[in-house]
Amino acid sequence: MAAGSDGGGAGRSSKSNADSGFLGLRPTSVDPGLRRRRRGPRNKKRGWRRLAEEPLGLEVDQFLEDVRFQQRTIGGLVAEAPDEKLFFVDTGIKEKGTKEKERNRKKTLVQKKSQRLQKPLRVDLVLENTSKIPAPKDILAHQVPNAKKLRRKEQLWERLAQQGELPRELRRAQARLCNPPVARPKPGPQDTVERPFYDLWALDNPLDRPLVGQDPFFLEQTKKKGVKRPARLQVKPSPAPAVEVTPAGASYNPTFEDHQALLLAAHKVELQRQKEEQKLERQLALPAAEQTATQETVFREMCEGLLLEESDEEGEPGPGEEAEAGDTEAAPAAGRPAAVEKKTEQQRRREKAARVRRVQQAALRATRLRHQELFRLRGIKAQVAQRLAELARRKEQRRIRRLAEANKPRRLGRLKYQAPDIDVQLSSELSGSLRTLKPEGNVLRDRFKSFQRRNMIEPRERAKFKRKYKVKLVEKRAFRELQ
Repeated sequence: MAAGSDGGGAGRSSKSNADSGFLGLRPTSVDPGLRRRRRGPRNKKRGWRRLAEEPLGLEVDQFLEDVRFQQRTIGGLVAEAPDEKLFFVDTGIKEKGTKEKERNRKKTLVQKKSQRLQKPLRVDLVLENTSKIPAPKDILAHQVPNAKKLRRKEQLWERLAQQGELPRELRRAQARLCNPPVARPKPGPQDTVERPFYDLWALDNPLDRPLVGQDPFFLEQTKKKGVKRPARLQVKPSPAPAVEVTPAGASYNPTFEDHQALLLAAHKVELQRQKEEQKLERQLALPAAEQTATQETVFREMCEGLLLEESDEEGEPGPGEEAEAGDTEAAPAAGRPAAVEKKTEQQRRREKAARVRRVQQAALRATRLRHQELFRLRGIKAQVAQRLAELARRKEQRRIRRLAEANKPRRLGRLKYQAPDIDVQLSSELSGSLRTLKPEGNVLRDRFKSFQRRNMIEPRERAKFKRKYKVKLVEKRAFRELQ
């Protein structure tokens, strides 16, 4: 085992030495330059990476980058450029430069300003394209839509022009040249005065005269006559004003009486709210005599009926119970009706005569009452007048109640309208200037409540977020390992 292990370690060490690029000290070491190059597929991305990492690939990349740089800066390779483009002959540049400086000194301020205006700005020079490589030709920019169709059309009109026929546009242009349109004179002020005036909304409107006598349905369908607006759309959903005037006590500098009146109104609202809360607490509170139910009392109450049933089932019926059972069985037999005896002919005649006599008496009584009603006309009229007065009074009460409830918001949805809180400031919060005034209320909330108060939208509440799925908490493995 030791020998085998030593041999394996030697093989791995020789391989690592060979890959390191240095000549090993072992007799079996091989020169890295003479080592055989690894082969593999070159049509895969893995082969591209290996080729780029090798010295030959790096040299190729550097060469191609140098070529691209020369093309951008010079416009081609330096080796292929002519001598005139690379070199120039110096023929006294310094003297020429001194002459130009003297000439620039003699220039006036106007000339210098014009020269500065002609010189491009540094910003424009930075944005200029310094590449010598021309931009690729945009083929789509030189394409004409429907070029083939337009070419055929031009050939067609060339053939027609040889036959003496011109296109429609040319014929119309020639007609306009031969018969130019007559310019209409502009209406002057005197023409405007002479034109008769008319009422736009009158029945004899001159604009509506061409429509007189035509079918109304045809006029509505052809949009020449507007559809009659229904009467229900003319009525507002609530006579309440769109913008209510705030009380005088809400001013930034109110009088003492107005501010106290506003404070009293806000105080009443708060008292009513507290009364409702106290009433709800009284309704939900336990009675004073009753104690809170415990587990023992609940169990005792649930077992009360069961104990009675078990005692009844376990007990045996006594002699008294047997006697009661016998009485109940004998009762139905004693309560049975006796056999009905058949009536005689004389009894039937007497019953028939009694029925006829009762009918005659009822008819006589009704006739007598009708005769007596004639003498009660005054009383009947008084009752009718009293009834009509009562109905009129109830009708007036309903009308007054409707008028009083017209300004109140109606029940449009499942929620009731909740009036907003009164915007009021305490006496210590009042300020005598607008600069130090503390803002109260919200314009958007006020408009939203105004829509609800005027029955334009139903009272709403903010939608509550409800998660559709259950949140799953997962403890990550890294965190669990730290613990």
